[in-house]
Amino acid sequence: MTTTPAPDTTLPTATATATETAPSTAPAAVAVPVAPRRPGPPRPRPRVLLLSTAGSVAALLLLVAVGTVLDQPLLIPPLAASMALVAGAPDLPLSQPRSVVGGQLLSALTGFAVLTVAGPGLWGAAVAGGLALGVMTMARTPHSPAAATAVIVAVTSPPFWLFLGLLALACLLLVAVGLGAARVTGRTYPVYWF
Repeated sequence: MTTTPAPDTTLPTATATATETAPSTAPAAVAVPVAPRRPGPPRPRPRVLLLSTAGSVAALLLLVAVGTVLDQPLLIPPLAASMALVAGAPDLPLSQPRSVVGGQLLSALTGFAVLTVAGPGLWGAAVAGGLALGVMTMARTPHSPAAATAVIVAVTSPPFWLFLGLLALACLLLVAVGLGAARVTGRTYPVYWF
């Protein structure tokens, strides 16, 4: 009685065997290693990719248009990052309306608090950006782009009420465009409101 060795299970292989009845010059079995699948997120469907990108562009153009009408800059870099999260990853906790609006406003308030104590400058901006993380975490409004809003406030020292009002308006517009984009792409947004 002959025993056959167990196949090597360390690498996935595809095996091709030649039939015993037909003469062949090829070897009886050829093992071809199969490349392992790369880890990472799945590739989005082209339609979802195009519509999400279009929604992001539309939202940022809307901020520019509304800012032009109000004669105030509404588009700041952290809001572009916020829209990237809302359009590109609408199911993440960072993308939910509670986090987008709450995280941005709480971080701005953190920036203003540090500004009051330290005055405008890079040292205070560094503290404001770091503290914003703690404030957002305590309030359960995680939104990483908002830490940059705290930095902007601490460096530029904008007018308090005007900045907060424009920031709230901009965040609400981003969420509204996110809602519309989700309907068009068939994705779920928001996963939760509060």
